[in-house]
Amino acid sequence: MATRGLCSRREADRLIERGEVQVDGKRVTELGTKVSEDCIITLSPSATRRQRRLVTILLNKPVGVVSGQAEGDYSTAVSLIARRNRYRRDRSGIDFHPDHRRNLAPAGRLDIDSQGLLVLTQDGRVARRLIGPDADVEKEYLVRVQGEITAGKLGRLRHGMRLDGRALKPARVERIKPEQLRFVLTEGRKRQIRRMCEQVELTVTGLKRVRIGAVALGGLPEGQWRYLRADECL
Repeated sequence: MATRGLCSRREADRLIERGEVQVDGKRVTELGTKVSEDCIITLSPSATRRQRRLVTILLNKPVGVVSGQAEGDYSTAVSLIARRNRYRRDRSGIDFHPDHRRNLAPAGRLDIDSQGLLVLTQDGRVARRLIGPDADVEKEYLVRVQGEITAGKLGRLRHGMRLDGRALKPARVERIKPEQLRFVLTEGRKRQIRRMCEQVELTVTGLKRVRIGAVALGGLPEGQWRYLRADECL
């Protein structure tokens, strides 16, 4: 079910236990049931309705805010999801409800020293597309650096680097201002861009994520949020 994008693995377990999954027209209630690759999997109408009510939120995270669980006295991203911080030009047509904060989790990292577009979602399908084992969604960053930027360093940043003993996927990296680079990545290792820059003797002084997939940060003000619209796809 997770592989087909119907839900997350955890959600699949819950749906099966509730008897809300059918395989080739027969209800399945036992976890770990083996099925054929070409089988037809359907969810009950009630499960489908619940999925439609799940929300995904786009936040312009400020520096000093933690993406996930609380750390010390720092604010968390979820704490900013309140009516007072909603972007006044949100065109999603969704009415805010406190339940939208329930089970809301970040789909991807954005460390405390970084700012920009952060996705928070209740929907395991969205999380899997962004951070699942097969995820290859582009993430674009604007990065201010200190140090000499050379063609050789840009070449190394684009291809051939390793972190934690593992090769990195090729990246698109270009210089757009004297002290600013644009990175486009399809993975998200911990503090990846900062560590990449360290390997070529560049120091990151500012990092902002401006796009995930086809969704751009746009004019969303810092510290404000909006709902992902039905016509948008991450």
